Amino acid sequence: MFRPTAPDLPKDHRDATGGATLGDLPEWDLTHLYPGEDSPELAKDLDFLTKECTAFAADYEGKLAGLTAAEMLECIQRYEKIQSVSGRIMSFAGLRYYQVTTDPDRAKFISDMQGKITDLSTPLVFFSLEMNRIPDDFLNGLLAENADLARYKPVLDRMRAMKPYQLSDELEKFLHDQSVVGATAWNRLFDETCAALEFDVDGEKLNLEATANLLSDNDRATRQKAAEAFAKTLGENITLFARITNTLAKEKEVEDRWRKLPTPQASRHLANDVEPEVVQALRDAVVAAYPKLSHRYYALKAKWMGLEKLEMWDRNAPLPGSDEATIHWDEARKTVTEAYSAFSPKMAELAEPFFTQGWIDAAVKPGKAPGAFAHPTVTDAHPYVMLNYLGKQRDVMTLAHELGHGVHQVLAAEQGEMLSSTPLTLAETASVFGEMLTFRKLLDAAPDQAARKRLLAGKVEDMINTVVRQIAFYDFECKLHAARAEGELTPDQINDIWMSVQGESLGPVFNFMEGYETFWSYIPHFIHSPFYVYAYAFGDGLVNALYAVYEEGEPGFQEKYFEMLRAGGSKHHKELLAPFGLDASDPKFWDKGLSLISSMIDELEAMED
Repeated sequence: MFRPTAPDLPKDHRDATGGATLGDLPEWDLTHLYPGEDSPELAKDLDFLTKECTAFAADYEGKLAGLTAAEMLECIQRYEKIQSVSGRIMSFAGLRYYQVTTDPDRAKFISDMQGKITDLSTPLVFFSLEMNRIPDDFLNGLLAENADLARYKPVLDRMRAMKPYQLSDELEKFLHDQSVVGATAWNRLFDETCAALEFDVDGEKLNLEATANLLSDNDRATRQKAAEAFAKTLGENITLFARITNTLAKEKEVEDRWRKLPTPQASRHLANDVEPEVVQALRDAVVAAYPKLSHRYYALKAKWMGLEKLEMWDRNAPLPGSDEATIHWDEARKTVTEAYSAFSPKMAELAEPFFTQGWIDAAVKPGKAPGAFAHPTVTDAHPYVMLNYLGKQRDVMTLAHELGHGVHQVLAAEQGEMLSSTPLTLAETASVFGEMLTFRKLLDAAPDQAARKRLLAGKVEDMINTVVRQIAFYDFECKLHAARAEGELTPDQINDIWMSVQGESLGPVFNFMEGYETFWSYIPHFIHSPFYVYAYAFGDGLVNALYAVYEEGEPGFQEKYFEMLRAGGSKHHKELLAPFGLDASDPKFWDKGLSLISSMIDELEAMED
């Protein structure tokens, strides 16, 4: 495996705040994709793309409407192969980069690969444009004639959903070529800026991940110092973050206007294969529930902490008397795999290679990207999970979450490259379900009421962060993009939008420190994936309803669940949920999921009596 140029931590890692050893944390083995950046295998794939992209355009451009069913199938399969090879290259470049974003060689490599793939794939731009011009009757006839071709109907339907918003072939090619110095470049600037940020906490220079971890420290003074360090560093960089945000929002507004998309959110809804009214029903249900969820819970938390008001650095504080013990990596692995196995041994079996085959990168390292993710790469390889494991209970839940994604991605890979990708609204299903399984295992094993209270409170906080906080993020984006359409936004104007949704969502029990108004600036979803955030709330509400069906003893639930994951992007959410008797388009559907959170707060309140 390629070793990063930035110094590694020892294999027996200590947490970023100087705690006990975490154990032998795994690292990625990226040789499963390519042996290295100069490998013959990578050169061969680049050569394949150079020849095949040109040949594909020569064979099919201007001819799609005249193909037979068999010829159309061959065309789509060739296109799918190109997507797979280019996806493998960019997965390799991206994962290497995220391991050490401050390494200039890795930054250059990913930039070079993005440029090459963009250039090589320019001849392919015609494919979706021309496909969308084929008359419905003709295409439906081809699909009816060939069952293998008909498998691709969901992909073609999603592609053709963009038909009303399609630009001329020349403009589409221009946007394709220009992207590498547009959104892609601004995204990279954001990532590199965040990775290089330093936060001075009591004279110690920490990165973003380690500083954020201190916001859940047991010591209130430590949390305050971390929050103040956050505010200071973000404040010093707020002009740059505002410039990035303004530029990307304006770029989106320009492209949306040219495409005649009705709202800034419309492209995300189309990509997610979800109706705008379903998202609006979710948003409205959550906002209406703020008083009985976040407002009520945080008032209860203030009481536990003996405070009349909470400061923002108390939001993720452990409960008084919480166990400070660091959770060893082996214990985290055991907890999650046993929870998975109790649901189905098959689920634990699917998770096992992540631990044993170099599919997880867990340690906090200099220059490593913050946060956590599961990257599906390509269907003829396997997913990779990234964590920044610090031995907290939340880190165990993050492991359960990302492994859920990984299991989902492994199963969906059976669909092939073009059908495996799951819309974001459904992509959170397996991850949140994996978290719920792990939480229920821990709750059932709680030795006493105090332990049960801590677990319930932790889960409620996680669900509030997933549902309430993410819908507040969504509202922030909606307001920001609407305001940006009227003109350039100053940092103060963006800060004001942020504070308007924070006060509404968190409730009257909070004081907001000076500097908290800048905390929007480091959240990557606003930059990388506008309006992505509602998918978290969608997934949480969906899983809460799904888990209720599981607990009711639905016959054959496990097999139905695995079939849902195997479907990948081949079915709409209505089709996937129908076997469980659920329908996300029913506005009352969301109340079911929210009522689960409310019932947990009920139980916590009852413990006070």
